[in-house]
Amino acid sequence: MIHQYKLNGYNIVLDVCSGGVHVVDDLAYDAIALFDQGAAEEDLLPALQKTYPDLPAEEIAGCIDAVRGLKESGQLFAEDTFAPMAGELKRRSGGIVKALCLHIAHTCNLNCEYCFASQGKYHGERAVMPLDVAKRAMDFLVENSGTRRNLEVDFFGGEPLMNFDVVKQTVAYARSIEKEHGKNFRFTLTTNGMLIDDDVIDFANRECVNVVLSLDGRKEIHDKYRVDYAGNGSFERIVPKFQKLVAARGNKNYYMRGTFTHNNPDFTEDIKTMLDLGFTELSMEPVVAAPGDPAALTPADAEIVKDQYEKLAQLMLERKKEGRPFTFYHYMLDLKSGPCIYKRISGCGSGTEYMAVTPWGDLYPCHQFVGEEAFLLGNIYTGVTNTAVRDRFAVCNVYTREECRGCWARLYCSGGCAANAWHATGDINGVYKQGCELFRKRMECAIMLAAEEALAGEDNA
Repeated sequence: MIHQYKLNGYNIVLDVCSGGVHVVDDLAYDAIALFDQGAAEEDLLPALQKTYPDLPAEEIAGCIDAVRGLKESGQLFAEDTFAPMAGELKRRSGGIVKALCLHIAHTCNLNCEYCFASQGKYHGERAVMPLDVAKRAMDFLVENSGTRRNLEVDFFGGEPLMNFDVVKQTVAYARSIEKEHGKNFRFTLTTNGMLIDDDVIDFANRECVNVVLSLDGRKEIHDKYRVDYAGNGSFERIVPKFQKLVAARGNKNYYMRGTFTHNNPDFTEDIKTMLDLGFTELSMEPVVAAPGDPAALTPADAEIVKDQYEKLAQLMLERKKEGRPFTFYHYMLDLKSGPCIYKRISGCGSGTEYMAVTPWGDLYPCHQFVGEEAFLLGNIYTGVTNTAVRDRFAVCNVYTREECRGCWARLYCSGGCAANAWHATGDINGVYKQGCELFRKRMECAIMLAAEEALAGEDNA
């Protein structure tokens, strides 16, 4: 299977199953299309001669031979050999847990309308995680991580800084046990920024491998949704704190995490605002909202968004040439040594390798399922007792979604987000169609940028 498209002056051909990306001239592009359409061998040369009457027959024939050679070597039209191994690959993980999303606070100091977590309450009561629960969560992760050394913990909410003392004590406890168990804890903090101070900055930059900072871009856009309980916007209060944290962070990872909605499908303008504020590690995510929700993206918005992805890619190219590069999370793509085939097929590992922990120690497949009792897996004291739910996630992969089998982007999205699929269709093996549409456009832009970089490297070699 191949996927062909034109973007930024490039003719790009993606060979889906080999992962090969070919940047070709017009003649090769059309020749490959004829192969894809199943044209008979004897028809290839005459068809291309009609399109390119000024080219010598020998040149066209040589191009046909080159495409045929790529096909025979498996660099074009490679067969899909992954489907038979899809379920087996995930089963091999053997119940190993490698990451927890620690809901350190089911409460928040902002009242964002589009919040999937019901302003941090997750459809339940407000609560903060006691230290004994957090410590037991660290023990649970160690006990269930097998021989894996690196363990990931994300302090999440609600707003985790509303329980900052427990955050600090949890990290101290994890550090106290990691050596004896041969483990290395890697912490991430996700925050809206309202409670950032010097103590938070020092802690985050010392202990956290990544910090995720919530900012939606332009002040008027950010302040429309990200408001406190009095209805006041948060932009002017959090931006100076984010700038101070990032300036002190040095080369350690962080990224600004924004959400775009029906009110700002032109989200590239929000990216520009973040750049003007001095932030260079950026992410803007499409809102996931029920149809009819005022924040939900409409079909017309989706067309604007796809155009914005192209404009964003162009902006990245321009700024790189100017010596002012920036990173966009969804365009991070390594064509030479990207994710292994296990990750490409199985995805994030929610419900098996990755779980969310509530303030009272319940386990859910991920943060987006918390509060949905049908997905309660068990708890950190007795472990996973609802094995039926775990087993559903264990066999969930890109090949269990029938609609994915014919999609060229399937080995980049791994079938997409199970939570989004469930909310959209009522089935974790369903397909969130609007999300798929936007993802495919993002991937076209990401592949183009990666090809541009590779070609620039060849020119400079």
